[in-house]
Amino acid sequence: MRDRLFSPLFSSREHRPVPACPAASGRGFGGFPARLRARAAAPRPASERALTSERALTSERALTSERGSASERGSAVVEFVLVGTLLLFLFLGVVQVGVVLHIRNTLAADAAEGARHAANLNMPEDSGGPYAERLIASSIPGRADTRCTSAATTGASGVPLVEVRCRVAVPLTVLPGGAKTTITVVGHAVKETP
Repeated sequence: MRDRLFSPLFSSREHRPVPACPAASGRGFGGFPARLRARAAAPRPASERALTSERALTSERALTSERGSASERGSAVVEFVLVGTLLLFLFLGVVQVGVVLHIRNTLAADAAEGARHAANLNMPEDSGGPYAERLIASSIPGRADTRCTSAATTGASGVPLVEVRCRVAVPLTVLPGGAKTTITVVGHAVKETP
């Protein structure tokens, strides 16, 4: 049984002698037949040469763009530093604008609350400023330098009002040298009368 299974693999009829030289079998080195090598060595028309040279240039450009030339080595690091610095300052500027707007909105709300406090019936008009300062100190930590004043005033139609004016200097962290911007807000409330 064993001889029947393996006999086709080892039969002498299937055995072919190996030529001594690859060229003797009509095939060149590397598996190319001799006629293809002869065709490759034959002169080609100009249009085919131009097409082949254009393909070679295109593939060389692709390889050059992938690897980069020797004069462009390290340019990615320089570009990253330049673009990264620009984006960092842009990001810090957006954060600074957000901080300034947050402080301004909080000051406006606290000044209006101070004006409402001073507008109550039995409260003096000048009590709105210190009340607004206490509110600001509790709502914005580190803003103890805020100065608020309150005074009685009249509206356009002669309505008695209480006005609270608050002023604070906000440091700009993006600009060097400790630059500051001053924010001034005003809050009004109608004074209660008996």
